Amino acid sequence: MGNELGAVRRSQIITTHGPGSIVDFRAGGYGGAGISVVAAGLEEWDRWAPPPGLGHPQTVYEPRLQKQLGVDGFRLPPVAPQVAPGVYSNNAGKLVGVRFPRWLQCPRCHLIRQSRYWTEDAGDPALYCAECSEKAGGRNRVHVVPVRFIVICDHGHLDEFPWDWWVKHNEKCPLRGRRKELKLEGSATAGLAGLILSCLGCGSSRSMEGCFGPDAIPGQCQGRRPWLGTDADEPCGADPRVVQRGASNLYFSVIESALDIPPWSDELQKKIGMRWAMLDQAPDQNSRRLLIQAMRLADITGKPEDELVGAIEDRIARLRSPDRNLRWEEYQQFVQHKQPFGENTEFEIRPAAAPPELASWLESVTRATRLREVRALRGFTRVFPPAAGDDERIAKISLNRPPWLPAVENRGEGIFIQLRLDRVRTWENSQAVVDRAAASRKAYEQAWRDRGRPSAPPKLVTPRLLLIHSLAHALIRQLSLSCGYSSASLRERLYVDVGSSWDMAGLLIFTSSPDADGTLGGLARQGESTNIVRVFEDALSSMTWCSSDPLCIEGVHARTEPANGAACHACLLAAETSCEEFNAFLDRGLLVGTPGQPELGFFEDYLRELRS
Repeated sequence: MGNELGAVRRSQIITTHGPGSIVDFRAGGYGGAGISVVAAGLEEWDRWAPPPGLGHPQTVYEPRLQKQLGVDGFRLPPVAPQVAPGVYSNNAGKLVGVRFPRWLQCPRCHLIRQSRYWTEDAGDPALYCAECSEKAGGRNRVHVVPVRFIVICDHGHLDEFPWDWWVKHNEKCPLRGRRKELKLEGSATAGLAGLILSCLGCGSSRSMEGCFGPDAIPGQCQGRRPWLGTDADEPCGADPRVVQRGASNLYFSVIESALDIPPWSDELQKKIGMRWAMLDQAPDQNSRRLLIQAMRLADITGKPEDELVGAIEDRIARLRSPDRNLRWEEYQQFVQHKQPFGENTEFEIRPAAAPPELASWLESVTRATRLREVRALRGFTRVFPPAAGDDERIAKISLNRPPWLPAVENRGEGIFIQLRLDRVRTWENSQAVVDRAAASRKAYEQAWRDRGRPSAPPKLVTPRLLLIHSLAHALIRQLSLSCGYSSASLRERLYVDVGSSWDMAGLLIFTSSPDADGTLGGLARQGESTNIVRVFEDALSSMTWCSSDPLCIEGVHARTEPANGAACHACLLAAETSCEEFNAFLDRGLLVGTPGQPELGFFEDYLRELRS
């Protein structure tokens, strides 16, 4: 099929390559060329990967997450269905990308033009410079490449760099009113000052120095949303800023996730499937009973009608509880069971009390031998990572809100660790710990105000959050050495709350990849009594010293992330796929103490016992 660019993994669509992100491919004939596109919105999913909506066979359901996000279900990114072992259908749906930026540059003559002014071959997405290709001779093609500068704003908009405005053409430019020939080439001067943009018509030129400045482009953002179409612009009052096309702050996906827990993890919920949305939307119990009869759910599920009605009503009541909390519901499932639970379901756990060596600090260690997680993409931000809750900066991934969102499901294993709440409360109320956490909280609040947010930040930085998040990262680093999984395939799930009815102090480390690593049992086995003691010993011992000390333990390396204390790439920072908080709210000083204040460490006396 013409204009096919390549393939991406399903999990990338939810993280780095979702709608609104810039994706690079190498495609086309004559050796191919680098092609940059912005992934199109959800309307194009329905158009290019039929059947549309939840009528597509590649869908998943998770009632708690559906209720949280106000949708009827989730669509998996389309893949070719397997028609025989090792044989895949040619009728797989496609995902669409829109060429962006449209300004391209010839690497030989250094001219930059919009895409419509370069030469193309029918059905070939790779454009080329006809003049330079002719000079090269034969069947050679000098393909043009995307320019490196683009414009974004912190409301998610995306626009072309204003090349004609930047060069400031002479009023007597002979190309005025016509397509102008611009050239962007380097000089002997280093940096952006040596990158010169010039007009071949009037001779005007200007270096790119200063293009990344806060006032480089005056005026307001134009509200461009090319991933939603050419007529999707909207008013925007934000300041535009210039970034490089591959900048790390160009796209932050906003993901909501939930574990499949009882009672929704049982066989009954699987059999109800997509019919759950209709049952949930029914106005009363009589209406739901009529739906159950009309859909013949008693026959489908193999349960008597009255028993089925009772089970469904119980689940509806749980979902409509005014004080429901996704994390609290999961936390309760991990801590309330004292015996093996959930065999042959999507939530299979093996609870156990903390081993004697760790019993003063941990309440329990639960091996999760089977878990199912659904992760849904509901939007994205640019410039800064998303804040907790409803952030007004979150950009839309569709023009009109559909009854579904893109999602992936992960099946894996994990280890849940519950800290002793009494010990945590005593520790977090000590004055030294309060002062240490207050420094991170004030730095985070100042950074929030510096971003132009007058309201209070949505995240409350507490000693408990810093402790549990730092412990999760320390365990991820150690478990990747002992269980066989790469650190990037392990994820954290934090259960932290204080001062409310949801008093939590726990964490889950689990496999996060739906692909190659699979679920071989290596991670859950590390939760066995003898193994977890060794993991804790090694993880905490490694936190007592960092190759960047003393700069790290004094917080010097954390100045690029104000919400961090003692944390850097050599000790605590983890892969982007592993961390829920974008590597913020970390401080190993609260884990193991500092040379000047060893009492700061929650596990300081445990380490002292190891050394004695």
